[in-house]
Amino acid sequence: MARMNRNKQRIDGGEESWIKGVVVIVHDFGEPGPAKSVSLQFYSATELDHNSGKGKLSKKGKLEEWKRKKKKSDGGRIMMRSYKIKLKVEKGFGIPGAFLITNQHNHKFFLKGAFFQTPNHSQVIHFDCNSWIYPINLVNHSHYLFFSNTSYIPSKTPSALMELRRMELRKRRGDGRRERMEEWERIYEYDCYNNNYIGNSEEECRTMIDGSSSLPYPRRIRTLRPNLDSLREKMDIETYIPADERMSHNKVKELASNSVEAALQFLIPTIKTLNYQPSTIDHFKSFVELHCFFWAPKPSNLAKADIWTKLEVQKFLPQNIFQQILSQKHPFLYPLPQFLIANEDAWMDDDEFARQMLAGTNPVRITCLHNFPPESKTKVVSTIKASDIEHSLDGLTLQQAIVERRIFMLDHHDYLMPFLNRINSGDVFAYASRTLLFLRSDSTLKPLAIELSLPYSEAEGEEISWVYLPAAEGLEAALWQLAKAHVAANDSVYHQLISHWLHTHAVVEPFIIATRRQLSVMHPIYRLLNPHFKDTIHINSLFRSFLLQPDGIFEKILFSGKFSMELSSELYKEWRFDEHGLPADLLKRKMAVRDPDPGNPSGVRLIFPDYPYAEDGLEIWTAIKTWVKSFSSIFYKDDDSVHSDEELQAWWSEIRNVGHGDKPHKSGWYEMATLPDLVEALTTLIWTATGLHAAVNSGQYAYASYPLNRPTLCYKFIPSEGTVEYAEFLSDPDKYYLEMIPGKFETALAAALTEVLSHHAMDELYLGRSSYNWTDNAKARHSFSEFSKELKNIENRIEERNRDPNRKNRSGPAKIPYKLLLPDTSNFIPKGGIRGKGIPNSISI
Repeated sequence: MARMNRNKQRIDGGEESWIKGVVVIVHDFGEPGPAKSVSLQFYSATELDHNSGKGKLSKKGKLEEWKRKKKKSDGGRIMMRSYKIKLKVEKGFGIPGAFLITNQHNHKFFLKGAFFQTPNHSQVIHFDCNSWIYPINLVNHSHYLFFSNTSYIPSKTPSALMELRRMELRKRRGDGRRERMEEWERIYEYDCYNNNYIGNSEEECRTMIDGSSSLPYPRRIRTLRPNLDSLREKMDIETYIPADERMSHNKVKELASNSVEAALQFLIPTIKTLNYQPSTIDHFKSFVELHCFFWAPKPSNLAKADIWTKLEVQKFLPQNIFQQILSQKHPFLYPLPQFLIANEDAWMDDDEFARQMLAGTNPVRITCLHNFPPESKTKVVSTIKASDIEHSLDGLTLQQAIVERRIFMLDHHDYLMPFLNRINSGDVFAYASRTLLFLRSDSTLKPLAIELSLPYSEAEGEEISWVYLPAAEGLEAALWQLAKAHVAANDSVYHQLISHWLHTHAVVEPFIIATRRQLSVMHPIYRLLNPHFKDTIHINSLFRSFLLQPDGIFEKILFSGKFSMELSSELYKEWRFDEHGLPADLLKRKMAVRDPDPGNPSGVRLIFPDYPYAEDGLEIWTAIKTWVKSFSSIFYKDDDSVHSDEELQAWWSEIRNVGHGDKPHKSGWYEMATLPDLVEALTTLIWTATGLHAAVNSGQYAYASYPLNRPTLCYKFIPSEGTVEYAEFLSDPDKYYLEMIPGKFETALAAALTEVLSHHAMDELYLGRSSYNWTDNAKARHSFSEFSKELKNIENRIEERNRDPNRKNRSGPAKIPYKLLLPDTSNFIPKGGIRGKGIPNSISI
């Protein structure tokens, strides 16, 4: 008894001390909380166990329930519980730097985060976890490891955490040999698109995008399913990818609700009208009928829909999601596309046609023309003559206009020409187009000419072309409108397949995979990039399942049809990462010139200021770069510290040689040998995932849902004199036009798609916002605060520019103010919807 009392005195006298803290767990409402079924063990960050080579490991401690909180979200409820823990550690344990968590509960749960006091109560250690924790019997009795929010480059890692750092990275990489991985495993491996893009029948077979120099493509994540069972991913809104990459249940339900809303508004009524035959080409009979397609009232709630509609919707949704949507009490809201609200006839206006090349949904293709006439890569010279356009240059000669940088081109010629014979062998008809424009003194553009070309024979370089000139009335005006429709169809295909899908979604995915595989969670660059990767892998998986599959949505609404992915692959050959940043892109397109002024941190100057996408984008770019440089300089003091960072170099090498391994390894990539290399690469990546994606995605419903403004395909060529088609055109130009552009089904599908893609989630996190305590580094938090303040200033300047009547490209005839790059940092709105503004923190839709 006396010996026991002496032991107690040693404990009370300070031989052992306590770690106290709070753990926050989220799980579905109605499920029991894990409570004491969860245990934690701490690793010391400062004291090494020489036997294990890791930090000292504490004994296990059990969670105890402390607080519970119900959270309601769009009719669904989740339970958020805070648990306290009090764990005794031996004296000299040091500061905790990591913990193991074991779930002996029957259900998985979401570990949001935790914070703990150090044994001597000198500081609070935060852990931002955001990970699913599965029952131990499912995970082969292994434990989940989490590191604190303190960041270290590898050379600065405490010795007690070094082996844990290596061990966790090895687990994430997997072994690459297993046929099947399970959903609870946090393993990231690469795959090609060949396993994804093969049909189930001969009719559905497509050219395989197989990871080669002839058909290159960015790698995607290997989905966690047995590849041998099926060559196609299951068309399921909850298709499986690593658990930590999945959208929250509420966001999945919200996405499903938006999809049902769009289907109820556009798609299902159209299918029913067509007697359930979506393949039927049923054209609009008049412009009034097309307008009514958008204006007419639609069913307001799935619960009130007829039985046929419910059965059709149920086919595409998991049962639990379907039931939750069915039980929602609020009616769906159906906003009109912005394009129809202020001026529904703006689609006919030449100024609006040109303005959208600067401020529409695809403002990234227009170039400044330095040589006339334009010439293809195969040295085929354009048939547009100087005499076609000289009279429209406001008194300038053609040479003067070129020297003054006032001739521009929207070019959809070279990349389309090799595909046209195959595309035009089906039911749709497409040209390769060049559109020339002139910059007026008020910085607005006016179209000068449209050239539409077709291959003349199978021999390369032989073409036949037609040139169309603007006209205000008569037959020439009607033909001009037909030519503009074909140009818009070209631009729509480029926008969806390249500007939107390839240049944001697809090219970013390898960066995410490499980050998970090669950068420790403790790495500062991991912490910097992680907010910009949220939900992207899940969204991309859904894109592959619904949009890119053989006979998927893109094949139904784009004239590129079954050649869409092959076309995308061809244009990936031209992609270079070092030209993907905004200043470099503007220089490449000759829309800006270099500016050596040290007071201009972007390093470029626009050749004319009223280019809304570029003007707003350069401010966003500069703010991101300033923030990235400030953050990176905290951890990298010189170029050598970048070059010697083994994780960073492995990350960059894997991106170049594996993730984008089909590209020439030495072209288009920064060397990653200096701090400026690192800053430029990170700025480009963050810009791509935020500003660029917002610019090409969020305005789709406003502009692209309306087929008169942006048709996605054409069913007719422009008729030539002496043909039957020309006689039809002469007898009724409006009827010919309406039969040329998408029919009712294609319009319904495109409208439904763009409505879904333009939605912002209710829990969307915007650029300049972050989760609480995302880092324990005070300098980084201060720098991020300065970044957020600058975004607020940019927002004010954008709003001021939108109010300036002299900036005519900010709204144009359509009366749609350019807000796609408005950061929206000042008034966070907790409800989602089609906002047409705001820069989400990641590619999350």
